[in-house]
This record gives sequence, structure tokens and C-alpha cells, in this order.
Amino acid sequence: MTVPTLDLTGSPFDFGLTHGRAFRAAIRAYADERVALAGGAAWTGRELSRRDVLALAQACLGPHEEYAPDLVAELEGMAAATDLSLAELIVVGGFTDFIDTVAAANRKTASVLETKAVDDCTAFLVPGARMADGVAAFGQTWDMHEGSTEHLVLLRGRPQNAPDFLAFTTAGAMGMIGMNEAGLTVGINNLMSADGRPGVTWPFVVREMLKADTLADALAALERAPLAGGHNYLIMDASGAGANVEAMPTASHVTHLAADAVAHTNHNLHPDTKAVERPRDAASQEDSEARLHDAERLLARDDLTIEALQAVTAHTGNICHRGEAPRFVGTCGGVITRPATRELWAVRGRPSEEQYERFAFEGARA
Repeated sequence: MTVPTLDLTGSPFDFGLTHGRAFRAAIRAYADERVALAGGAAWTGRELSRRDVLALAQACLGPHEEYAPDLVAELEGMAAATDLSLAELIVVGGFTDFIDTVAAANRKTASVLETKAVDDCTAFLVPGARMADGVAAFGQTWDMHEGSTEHLVLLRGRPQNAPDFLAFTTAGAMGMIGMNEAGLTVGINNLMSADGRPGVTWPFVVREMLKADTLADALAALERAPLAGGHNYLIMDASGAGANVEAMPTASHVTHLAADAVAHTNHNLHPDTKAVERPRDAASQEDSEARLHDAERLLARDDLTIEALQAVTAHTGNICHRGEAPRFVGTCGGVITRPATRELWAVRGRPSEEQYERFAFEGARA
């Protein structure tokens, strides 16, 4: 299936208005579903009313406004198009961070709660030394409830005061995985933190980093974010410099790309970040470890190509999942980028069954 695209132009408010109008029904449905899930014990270890959930989301609004006021203006445009509140939209886009905030509001419960996986993303950075053409690359799957596949879209943003960008995302999320015209690429894995707090959710952080030209500037944008929950961020710029960051609200660890590929899945690896991680149930932990092992094994070559990286995301041993009852969490899409050439390949649906499509900025190498 082809990847639909949506062009965003004008002011930040215009960006949100266009996005909201294009996906009004889906965003409203997500709001009902995700606000309800955020108040359920299965996700956070505690039962909360809708009113209490939205009060916590409202408490996150101030940090968002301080961190990126232009992106809040974009959220306001989406609110105008969907007739939803800003609090509801924070839950829609930043759900997997927001549930860390909800869980941590009861510290005693959050410290012992075992969490089933809410996604199974596998991501990697590959140095030029491992690529047949000598040009560094990034790749990842995006995994979620398989019903999300139909709501995937590639946003083609043309901000007035920042680099143009391509962002692979779902309805209501302002950016999940992306690359800008400077080649700066950002990808993500979800992590489950026990130190969540009212703060900034990950789509805002991704979009703020997509304003940067270099790895250093993107890392600075991440560092200044008062995070609401845990995510792993993979960043690469046009020079081939890259970093993997396990970023929790109160702890983080940066691994810089060197001679070997760096892969990451959905569990923390460094002692500092593991110390504030919510435990995953045994099956979820085993799955995350198996995917990491497969990715590292498949990337341990020095003749990799873009097609080979696409094949990694399509590997059905552990990486490319078909959703199974009762959660139906599966691989919904994938992205590969080559920052130096400003090229991005995206697939909507399982990479093992669908074809990647190429997208590029003007002047990119064919």
C-alpha cells in the first residue's frame, strides 16, 4: 500500500489546522480511546476518571508551552479543526510518554508494576564504514496496534523559520520519525519509565530536534526538554555523526556511533536508565531482547546497502511482527534514511509484505 502524504505550509497554527482537518475523525477516535486507556489499571497500575486523566494532561501543557511555543500553536490549530482540547491532544500524540506520567503519579505502584509491551520497534544507526557505498544510514520499524496502520501518513512540512522536513507519523501525532532538509534524522523506541512527571511528550521532542542542522544541536534540543516519560532517540546528521540516547525524565545515557552499527529495541541497556525503568513482563522483555540480538547479528557486515537495511526491517524471525490476540501489536511500517543524500524510504504496512517508497528533498541524489 502506498504511503499517503500531507503537505503542511503557512504558520504553525495552519500546520495544525491542515493536519486536524485531514484526520479529524481518526484523531477524535484516538482521543476517546487513549484517554480511556490512560485511566485504566492495565496500562498504568491505577484507575483514574476521565477528569483526572485530563487534569494530568493539562499539567503537561505548561512545560510544552515553555519548551516549544510554536508547536503548541500547531496543537492549537489541530484543536480548532477537531474540537478537542489541548489536553486531549497531548494524550493523543504523546500517549506512550503520558502513561508514564500517569503511572508515576502513584510512585509506590509504578515502582513495581510490570508492563506489557505497547510497541515493538526495532531501530538502528549504521556508520559509513559498514555501508557498501560508505554513506551512513538509519532505519527502524514502527510497531503498534495494527489498526494504526491505516492512519500512517508522511507529513511534508515547510515551516517559515525552520528547515523543511519529512515526518512519518500517525493522525494526531506531530512527528514520530523524520528527516529535515539538512539531513538531520530522528527515530525512536518506546521505553517505560517509573519516573514519569508532567512534562514534554516525545512527538514535541522529535519535531524540535528536526529544527536542528547537526547532531550537536539536536542533542541540545533533547537535553533541554523536561521529559514526561521514557523514550530512546536515535539521531544522525548529514556528516554521518550519530547517537543513541536512552532518555528518561530523570536519567539519560548517550552512545555515540563509532565503527559498528548501534541497534536498540524497547528495553533499557545502561545501568543509569535501567534504574528508573518500569519492569516489563517476561514475554515482552524476551521479545525485546530477541529483536535486539537479531538486529545486531544482521547488521554485523561491512557491505550493507539500503536494500539490505530494508531487509533487516522485513526480517520475520523476530523483527517484523504480525499482531496476535489479544493485543494485536504488530509491525505497521518502517523508515530508512540516508542523511547525506537527503533520502528517506518509507513503507506503510509490514515491510515483509509491502514495498518501500523513496522520498527526497530537491537536489537529492537519484
